[in-house]
Amino acid sequence: MNLRSTAARIIYDVIIRGRSLADVLTEESSQYRDPRDRALLQAICYGVCRWYFRLDAILKQLLEKPLKEKDLDIHMLLMVGLYQLSDMRIPEYAAVTETVSATKDFNKPWARGLVNGVLRQYQRHAEELNEHTAHQAMYAHPRWIIERLEKAYPNDWQQILESNNEHPPFALRVNQQHQAREKYLERLVTTQMTAKPIPETKSGIIFEEAIDVQKVPGFAEGDISVQDGAAQLATELLELGTNMRVLDACAAPGGKTAHILELQPSTECVAVDHDPSRLKSVTENLQRLGLSAQCIAADAADVSKWWDGKPFDRILLDAPCSASGVIRRHPDIKVLRRESDLKKLIETQTRLLNALWPLLKKDGILLYATCSVFPEENTQVLEAFLAAHSEAREEKITAQWGLNQVVGKQILPGMHDMDGFYFARLRK
Repeated sequence: MNLRSTAARIIYDVIIRGRSLADVLTEESSQYRDPRDRALLQAICYGVCRWYFRLDAILKQLLEKPLKEKDLDIHMLLMVGLYQLSDMRIPEYAAVTETVSATKDFNKPWARGLVNGVLRQYQRHAEELNEHTAHQAMYAHPRWIIERLEKAYPNDWQQILESNNEHPPFALRVNQQHQAREKYLERLVTTQMTAKPIPETKSGIIFEEAIDVQKVPGFAEGDISVQDGAAQLATELLELGTNMRVLDACAAPGGKTAHILELQPSTECVAVDHDPSRLKSVTENLQRLGLSAQCIAADAADVSKWWDGKPFDRILLDAPCSASGVIRRHPDIKVLRRESDLKKLIETQTRLLNALWPLLKKDGILLYATCSVFPEENTQVLEAFLAAHSEAREEKITAQWGLNQVVGKQILPGMHDMDGFYFARLRK
């Protein structure tokens, strides 16, 4: 199948059917054996999602009338063509020819002329069209996200939006049970790979450019793991000691579970996640690293179904959220997330906090974390919880990174080369 038509089908599944880009891309890319084809497919799909609102605004200028619902696959193919012409280094003749040729895979002979005409028209009037839509879709985000960020961060909202549209850094965590970070960086130099430490973390490094993780020295042996610097801070904030019993609630895909065990191998770690298929990734991560935890498929808030009655010294609650802090890593969030989702997410966050708090030992620490930048999911949830629990007190995070909040700390997307994350540490 033509690679451009595959890209259009993937975008259709994301935009129209509401599926995760990562999930659909994993399914569809397996038909291409050449790594270059898989890389091109990923670049096109991620790019169209990243710039969807700008590309859609341009396309509306080029179409005499909107395509019918049954022809939205061709609409997505046109987006694929426009993205190649506007943002990729593919020669224009190749972008147009291949995208026009892709119409054969849709059994719609009329689409060939339309796709060719629209893309040729864009070539002729690109500068004018780009300028005309620049204000309309300047930040390539849905209006509701822009308005919430303007309200929450009057001095930073534009920077957040710009950071969301950038490519994320290729960040990894060095397994310090195997090798110190400095030693691993020296090892990279001998392989002509360049990386730098993430100074806010104890184990994080960033590569100058993204590469296939399988080619990174020591990956198969468990020397390193892919994990953003902000996510690495979560485990460090737990203040782990030896022989502690630790709960990682909402644990998938398992990066933080593994980090807990790397920092303190003596930990008795219980990893809970409601999705059995995602819990499998936790198990696979641990196996690659030679680590073990008790992995349980359950709703963490439904304590009676999984808890053995033994309290925990530490609880990490990486709560389900809008993921508004990781849009640069998952650009499909812009089109999948709805403002109406927030109410249900906040209810889930509150339910998890209230259910897990009784499982914590006296003098224990619960770390609440999200990859959201919306105060409604962060400080406001914590303020309400603290008001309702006199035995809970915030333990301030004194680190130099991030922004101090009424409760907790917020890292904004791009700050310290990290994703957007929120942390609040509670002591019982």
